[in-house]
Amino acid sequence: MSTAQQIPDILSQEFAADPYPAYRVMREDAPLIWHQATESYIISRYADVERVFKDKAGEFTTDNYDWQLEPVHGKTILQLSGREHAVRRALVAPAFRGSDLQEKFLPVIERNSRDLIDAFRHTGSADLVTDYATRFPVHVIADMLGLSKADHARFHRWYTSVIAFLGNLSGDAEVAAAGERTRVEFAEYMVPIIRERRDSLGDDLLSTLCAAEVDGVRMSDEDIKAFCSLLLAAGGETTDKAIASIFANLLAHPEQLAAVREDRGLIARAFAETLRYTPPVHMIMRQSANEVALSGGTIPAGATVTCLIGAANRDGDRYQDPDRFDIFRDDLTTATAFSAAADHLAFALGRHFCVGALLAKAEVEIGVGQLLDAMPDLRFADGFDPVEQGVFTRGPQSLPVRFTPVTG
Repeated sequence: MSTAQQIPDILSQEFAADPYPAYRVMREDAPLIWHQATESYIISRYADVERVFKDKAGEFTTDNYDWQLEPVHGKTILQLSGREHAVRRALVAPAFRGSDLQEKFLPVIERNSRDLIDAFRHTGSADLVTDYATRFPVHVIADMLGLSKADHARFHRWYTSVIAFLGNLSGDAEVAAAGERTRVEFAEYMVPIIRERRDSLGDDLLSTLCAAEVDGVRMSDEDIKAFCSLLLAAGGETTDKAIASIFANLLAHPEQLAAVREDRGLIARAFAETLRYTPPVHMIMRQSANEVALSGGTIPAGATVTCLIGAANRDGDRYQDPDRFDIFRDDLTTATAFSAAADHLAFALGRHFCVGALLAKAEVEIGVGQLLDAMPDLRFADGFDPVEQGVFTRGPQSLPVRFTPVTG
């Protein structure tokens, strides 16, 4: 097993600036690293991360979420296992697929995207991060839940605080305290709304969660509050960064942007390839249930395992020319890219595969399509070169663009 001495430390400025060279060294020379500062074992090869996520042998748990997620969200569905997890997932999953998604929420997605674009479509310029990507998924989730979009600033502050807590690998005390305050503030905001909604059910997602029942089990106020908190953070941060990254990648490859503009059916391909090439979430943790042998050595029982999605998704043993962005690559299956059978790792895999993957796909297909309609001749603002930021989650912090406004 390797130590972290041969490669940039994951907490270093060098790594934060550009983790991809470090990922390559990890995969090739140090596929299993004991990282003292985070007290975790770091794995980086596709085969190893896939094995941990699929967990066919019951070797890994999500017990790490007890300390990683619960302080900011409360106890979430991600911490559950066995029948308890299956029942809770069955309670929430229908809202994110099939007829509910198509009939109830596609109009919500379309309306929220259009409203945001209306603010800049006539101007010829926009910052696709601050004007659109950071707002769009949060507006959609608030609308789906039947919450007031007037509270958008609070939602955004809360989810930013939660994501900072989750990515607080260095253990900054102020970041930790802010995350824990968010849990209290969100509960004070959300629990009274949940109780009101139970007494007066509507057609929104929050009402659906209040009324849902599987095998005689219903979600408690705390269950629903924790799920809404998770939905805002996971659904906000990841879709925000995915949309920004899709445009950063396409604008850097103009021939692929032109192809997507010509054939909107390629948006799903562009999304899938972005999830592989520049995933919004670069690392997910699990805990070993027993001693497990992986590439490079053995992980003891009860250890935290940091799975580097950003590294695994660029593994040359899995993908041809992995450091090239190519929406036409034939070793990534778009048809399964938003299901538990995905052959990239950005949504995890197995029983904890992202429940909101199809919602994210719908948001991206609608949002990217509407943005392309509104922005002919789309290009980076003069002199701008997109820069990714972040370690735990990663994406462009700013994306100023110019375009020819559509008149008439």
